[in-house]
Amino acid sequence: MTTSPGKYLRSVFHLGSGEALGRVANVAIVMLLGHRFGVVVLGIYSLGTTLSAYMQPAIDFGLKHIGARLVAQFPASSADIVRRVQRRRAVMATVALPLIAIYAGFTSLPLDMKVFLFVFAGIAALYAASLEWVAWGKEQLWLVGWSKAVVPISILMFLAAGSLHGQSIFRWAIAGNAAGYILQSILFWIWWRRHRTDEEGTAEDRDAIRDALAWRRTSVMGLAWFSNLAFVSVDMLMLGLLANAEQVGLYSAAYRVLNQVLVTYYLFVNALYPRFAQHSLKQRLAMLRVHILLPLFGVGVAVAALVTVFRRPVLTVLFGQGFVASAPLLLVLACAIPVDFLVSYLSSAYIAWSMERHMLKCALLAAGTDVVLNLYGIPRYGAMAAAVNTVISYLVYLAALSFVARRVSRAGDTLPQTA
Repeated sequence: MTTSPGKYLRSVFHLGSGEALGRVANVAIVMLLGHRFGVVVLGIYSLGTTLSAYMQPAIDFGLKHIGARLVAQFPASSADIVRRVQRRRAVMATVALPLIAIYAGFTSLPLDMKVFLFVFAGIAALYAASLEWVAWGKEQLWLVGWSKAVVPISILMFLAAGSLHGQSIFRWAIAGNAAGYILQSILFWIWWRRHRTDEEGTAEDRDAIRDALAWRRTSVMGLAWFSNLAFVSVDMLMLGLLANAEQVGLYSAAYRVLNQVLVTYYLFVNALYPRFAQHSLKQRLAMLRVHILLPLFGVGVAVAALVTVFRRPVLTVLFGQGFVASAPLLLVLACAIPVDFLVSYLSSAYIAWSMERHMLKCALLAAGTDVVLNLYGIPRYGAMAAAVNTVISYLVYLAALSFVARRVSRAGDTLPQTA
């Protein structure tokens, strides 16, 4: 089945418009916290959001992608699929909560901030009640996209109210987070009650669903997602354990600028995913040629140069004068931009080419390198060590992905040669 360019672009818009609004709300949150409350408060909040981000892959652990696919393949069995998946997600959320408590307890923070971390991140366990994955499987992309804006907008509204009343900003962040997750779940359940079907699929369908949801099938996807997240954000978690809140805040500001710069490129890469999935072996080889990879690297260098030149005014405008100290961190992190352009391109291609296990190995190697280097560097050099180690781990990731490319090349060598 093929998709027209117009329909594909509409789907991208439906999915991306709400996410874009959510990103605007997130930027507004960090601007409010940075300008009004300073480095330490922004650092604690950023650590809380990073910890919350780990709850989603822990709860899903491959179930989101596989469940959505099953809903699309077996619509008559949707109710049965929802029961099975939601039961597993609830169990995973219960298992994840003690791990969040252990992490918060080991951070080098005052007791009240440890409590904030646990409560704020623990609220993300409510994600287990969300039926976002069902709507995604049924191609309700507008609903899925705009639902991503609910939580950040809720937090922003509560923080704005709290800053006006001069009360504890952390309590308002917790209230906004809880209200956002509850509202998000309610919206999806209302949609589900209106669209669910109580039909029963065939015995063959039930067997196929049970086999697809087996642990051995979902764990590879879950580990791949988790390891990729670890590669991206383990620096923040380790700074929370091995450094103080000021170091976390400074690093968070620099990394947020880097992340916002890369968002547009990620959309470009994601848009190429369907085309990657249709490639023959010969076409795969063509996509790995130097004449494609070198321009990507060159564009990344140009973007990195812009970030480097304007790093101080950008940090000042976004977060306030107190965050100028993040400029050296952003200078180092900018070196990762051209490498990331290649890493993201190759990662998307390999996943589309059904090379998930190879991707998992590469992500684990890069994340492991980052962790080992941070264990040595952060206690001695703080956030600067995290920045330098991020660049090094990106280079390790790229080297591993390049090694995997040899597998594609070797397969291409077996193709019949034509004159």
